[in-house]
Amino acid sequence: MNKKNNQELILNGNLVKAIIALTIPVVINSFLQTMYNLTDTYWMGRLGTNELAAVNLVSPVYSMVVSFGSGLTIAGSVLVAQYIGAKQIKEANSMANQIFACAMIFAVICAGITCIFTPQIVSWLGADGEIHEYATLYMQWMILAVPFLFAVNIYSALHQAQGDTVKPMLFNSLGLLLNMALAPFFMFVLGWGVLGAAVAGLAAKSVPATATFIALHGKKQDIRLQLMKLKFEKDKIKKIVTIGLPTAIGGSTMQLGFLLMSKNVFSFGSQAMAAYGIGNKVNGLITLPSNGIGSAVATVVGQNIGAKQYERAEEGYKISRRISVVFLFVSGFILSRMPISTAIVGVFSKDATVVALAADFLSVLALYCWTNGIYNTTAGLFQGSAHTEVVMAVDMIRLWVFRFATFYICQNFLNMGVRSVWYSVVVSNGLSAVLLLIAYHRKIWKKKRI
Repeated sequence: MNKKNNQELILNGNLVKAIIALTIPVVINSFLQTMYNLTDTYWMGRLGTNELAAVNLVSPVYSMVVSFGSGLTIAGSVLVAQYIGAKQIKEANSMANQIFACAMIFAVICAGITCIFTPQIVSWLGADGEIHEYATLYMQWMILAVPFLFAVNIYSALHQAQGDTVKPMLFNSLGLLLNMALAPFFMFVLGWGVLGAAVAGLAAKSVPATATFIALHGKKQDIRLQLMKLKFEKDKIKKIVTIGLPTAIGGSTMQLGFLLMSKNVFSFGSQAMAAYGIGNKVNGLITLPSNGIGSAVATVVGQNIGAKQYERAEEGYKISRRISVVFLFVSGFILSRMPISTAIVGVFSKDATVVALAADFLSVLALYCWTNGIYNTTAGLFQGSAHTEVVMAVDMIRLWVFRFATFYICQNFLNMGVRSVWYSVVVSNGLSAVLLLIAYHRKIWKKKRI
């Protein structure tokens, strides 16, 4: 289904069909991304526990940079979607150019600074010896991929705002499949080890980035880049900052919390760190549909609010929430069974201690993952209505209050050891979902934001 048909479906057609049409390509793309992560984890596990622990230790640093930049991509998707819903195509096109320029400037500066200070960051995380060496090497090469990643993400955001999630899926799939092929070749055939994984990631991201950059200049595109004619517009930059900055702060602050949590996990040893990474990545498979539906909600809400159809926007959110919660409850219950979780994590490590810890973590995460269905869809509602400050506040509270408080209580009063980390994750996720529901029932999302 093309983007014109999707736009009609979003604004006037069957909402279930609209949500499914938007969600399926996003889920497929996310599935491939998760499979890449799992494949990378698999190959890292074959290198050794120290290599796996090193990559898991610094992954939140990379994610923190990407999350800050995601504020720009989400702002782009929301603002362009609302302009499209209001039939202001010229303004939507102008906004797309502003977003792309801002994202690229940020990406280049941030990647350069992070690359320079990577050794100090790794030392602060508590790594030394081999783990410090591997983590530094991996991070300094992977961070160089950020500008390429942002180019692809901006393309995805602009097309999603138009109701097209298929083309972004195809471009992302190209890079992910290339990455999955290059990683084992560089790591084992060429013998580059950890460096091979990072170089493969960098090389694979550059290909779809180049392709999307060319595609965005296509003259037949409704929304296209015209960077040679670009003039920064103060009013549009203000809107980007207003909508994007809360998401950027919330996302990067949340990733900083993950980074500190990784530091806490690392204090239990490299095996615990390896298990933590495996459990998180496998759990990502379970929550893929929920993430995709949340993304679809933002588009449906954004376009319908632009068209002043608030009741339809809310109906789309409610339908999405029900679908997401039911799916996660059933699939999470199945994967939380210890024999199943043990069999899954056993694919990624042959270390008996790592497998036992990862299986325990996964079983706990999976059993309570249905709360992510509430969180993702409600976050999509607030993002689509441009109330990104609500999601920012909840994200910050989730990590800095709920998660660390739960970890502290479990560790110091209940003496739960590394399981303190497991329960800090599920408790904080559940409480943050409750907070978003409260904000929804207070009808904050209906207040005019831009």
